[in-house]
Amino acid sequence: MSPTARRVYRASAGLSVALFVGWWAILFVGGIPETIAPIVRLLLLAGVIGAGITFVGMEFFLFRFDDQHPLKQIVWFLVMLFPLLGAALYCFIVYSRSGVLNSSYAKPPEGASL
Repeated sequence: MSPTARRVYRASAGLSVALFVGWWAILFVGGIPETIAPIVRLLLLAGVIGAGITFVGMEFFLFRFDDQHPLKQIVWFLVMLFPLLGAALYCFIVYSRSGVLNSSYAKPPEGASL
């Protein structure tokens, strides 16, 4: 687990939450005004890419590295099925606080001198 991967997943989770909020804002307003449509579409694209990265990365982490009780893993798997917010919640609550990440930061890379 690298610090770069952690930053990417957390940024992607933030984009996923932003997409959720933006989507509801667009539904509430009733559409995208034509004057800002190109910018909003670009932001929506970034949110979709972020949501995809978050979903795939957190599912991989859940199945490969998560060391929680199996019942908790099943619950988190079901939470992650909730579009846009499930994987982002898992990233912020479980992934960011995982002992696997903390232990990988504590040891220096092979061949590195202090």
